[in-house]
Amino acid sequence: MDKILLIFLLLFSVCEKVSAETVETDAPYSYKMLVTDLVQLRLKYGNEIKIKSIGMSHQGRKIWAARLGHGKKSILLIGSHHGREWMTSMLLMKMLEDYAEAYGHLKLIRPYPSSLLDEVSIWFVPMLNPDGVMIQQSGLKGVPVTQRKQVKKMNEGTEKFVRWKANGLGVDLNRQYPAGWVELGQNPSKPSYQFFKGRKPLVSSETIALINFVKEINPLSAGAYHSAGREIFWEYHNGKNYKRDRLIAEKIAGMTGYNLGKPPEKAVGGGFTDWFLSAYHRPAFTIEISYLVGERNPPLSVFKEEWKRNRYVGVLLADEAHRLMLHNYKQTWDINRKD
Repeated sequence: MDKILLIFLLLFSVCEKVSAETVETDAPYSYKMLVTDLVQLRLKYGNEIKIKSIGMSHQGRKIWAARLGHGKKSILLIGSHHGREWMTSMLLMKMLEDYAEAYGHLKLIRPYPSSLLDEVSIWFVPMLNPDGVMIQQSGLKGVPVTQRKQVKKMNEGTEKFVRWKANGLGVDLNRQYPAGWVELGQNPSKPSYQFFKGRKPLVSSETIALINFVKEINPLSAGAYHSAGREIFWEYHNGKNYKRDRLIAEKIAGMTGYNLGKPPEKAVGGGFTDWFLSAYHRPAFTIEISYLVGERNPPLSVFKEEWKRNRYVGVLLADEAHRLMLHNYKQTWDINRKD
């Protein structure tokens, strides 16, 4: 294991036990909590964290991104593509806070550029689908009055929204990406609480915002957190990168105890990971937390276990991206030397 990574992990383990917690993990994690926590973390950690809005949801909520570190290169972690998966937002926000604490201590000990996060920053988009989260947690109270009738209809006429997965327009955001979208079945054929892929790819403001952001930051790798099933999906037309991507997926599996997902032989795409792998030919992973729970959010009681499994994943992916960066640099250097 890289010495810088080892030092970071050791400090993280110590800081995790002594740091004052901003991110609460004993209540459903809401959009309001997300915004409040981002402000508090920015105040607490100063220039170590950068916060920016990358776009707006259908119902007018800002989609937030936070960068930790000063590396010119970066990786990207995304939570809550789906409304009922807000625990992934909680996990990423706790990751941001605890990594920031460890990063600050490392810089005090070794003030010259030596930290992994001075080489590779981590960008977090903790809640891509704030409208969906709001609907799932608050029902029609979280919906503008003019849209309540439509949202209730998309929920099959019931006002119980615990199973809500879509965005505010009834579009499943993780079936909106152009890679393999055409092959996705059109069932349901109209906006719904889950699975409607849209009339065409990239019609949702949330997915448009994310794709534009990816183009802006050009990350070395990406991870999208979902629930549930404790599985890792990494395979989609990987081509010559198959071995590389599988090795990283196996490392994540070893760290989390999750299974490596095996897509069906005739699997189609439409998801963020599918698109990123196809467009950038860099490692990307869909990480499913929690045991299977059906059409609802995982219970809060499972968070402690999922955090224990995933707390080092961001550091692992940043370290793997750093190795990839050094490998590409060496290849370029060798080619130039031969010339």
